[in-house]
Amino acid sequence: MHTGTPRNFIPASTTSRFQKRVTHKRQGRHSPGPLSYPGRTNDRRGTSQPTLCTLTLAFRMILPIQTHTVTMVVPDAVPNPADTEGISADEVALYDRQIRLWGMEAQARMRNSKILLIGMRALANEVAKNLVLAGIGSLTVLDPGNVTEDDLAAQFFVQEEHLGMNRAEAAAVSIQKLNPRVSVYTETSKVQDKDASYFGHFDITIATELDLDTLIHINNACRTTNRPFYAAACYGLHGYVFADLIKHTFVIERDKSNLETILKNETKTRRIVDVRTKREGEKVVEFVTKEETYSPLSEVVHCPIDPRWRPRKRRTVPLALPCIKALWEFQRANSLRRPAWVRTDIAEFTKYATHFTSQLDLPVDMLKASYISSFVEGCNSELAPVAAILGGVLAQDVINVLGKREQPLQNLLIFDGDTNNGPIFALHPEKEDEAAGSASAEGATVDVVSLD
Repeated sequence: MHTGTPRNFIPASTTSRFQKRVTHKRQGRHSPGPLSYPGRTNDRRGTSQPTLCTLTLAFRMILPIQTHTVTMVVPDAVPNPADTEGISADEVALYDRQIRLWGMEAQARMRNSKILLIGMRALANEVAKNLVLAGIGSLTVLDPGNVTEDDLAAQFFVQEEHLGMNRAEAAAVSIQKLNPRVSVYTETSKVQDKDASYFGHFDITIATELDLDTLIHINNACRTTNRPFYAAACYGLHGYVFADLIKHTFVIERDKSNLETILKNETKTRRIVDVRTKREGEKVVEFVTKEETYSPLSEVVHCPIDPRWRPRKRRTVPLALPCIKALWEFQRANSLRRPAWVRTDIAEFTKYATHFTSQLDLPVDMLKASYISSFVEGCNSELAPVAAILGGVLAQDVINVLGKREQPLQNLLIFDGDTNNGPIFALHPEKEDEAAGSASAEGATVDVVSLD
């Protein structure tokens, strides 16, 4: 008989830690400004980078955006008719606020997009909600599992009456009600049985709550068909979002400065490929087209932190990073089972966590037994607030990629609920010429807004 921890068991210590943080925010310790959505920050080179939404706004992320209106000038004065095909007058009225935010062409790309969402648990619930309300063209939900009592704890698309039904089919009815204009399809077969051509039918594939080997299989299939891929999961107070967009171009709109923008490599993954200007009244607006290059998950999982980092900076890396890698290794060695909060599992997990801490070239003394125990204690649970945060970040990045506006996630976000931080790491294998020396410091992380 399996005596492991149930998936949705929420330890008292985990609950109390999270409730304490939420209480602090309600008391006004963190009050987001009126324009803090979507949250973004600038790196040292002045390039806009995606950040975590604040906790309160992530909970309430419902699109179309209702908070404020920003008029954005798109690069082309007249949209391409092919890009805007299918946009009706009713849809223009419905999505008016977000069209004003990111433009008609971006909305049209979303309207014509086909998204595959694999898995339908708490995190996928949030992603599906946000994308459907944003107005994508179609959403296909793939999940071979059936609804259990554990699913009722942190999901809002299934009810007690759905127990025993297929999880995707049970959720599809509620998803469709959110936005009747979006086509919702279900798939009940195993994703491991799908070949590469299956993923070629979708513009973006999002895989949630899967083991590493399955994620790599899907990622490689998406690369074969040149399709963007996302992976994400929640482990109690921790979680991650990974992006492999292969090669992605996007446009940054900004006021033209006195310094001329030249075509060049900004980092080892990003380069400026085109610059256009347009006069708007008394000011000149600059449209900078950039291209990001990504690495597959099979390579990223073995990459260390940037070797140029000093020891003090290495200690800022959240321990959730080596622990998530340790969890993947534990699943590989234990028939996909996650570790339970028992002595034998904790000992095995500690061995893996120590190994990956060393592989990442982090100080081994950072890894404490208390942190490992806390991570394992909560890794089988789903917390709705954590799912809301990661689901909001993931959905917003997908919207940015479909609209080809703003800097996309590059390439691994680690959320650590113990510290309420979500740094973004750009992990890529070092090439020989890069190892010799690179002018870029984008090798590993972009600081993001703390939720404290």
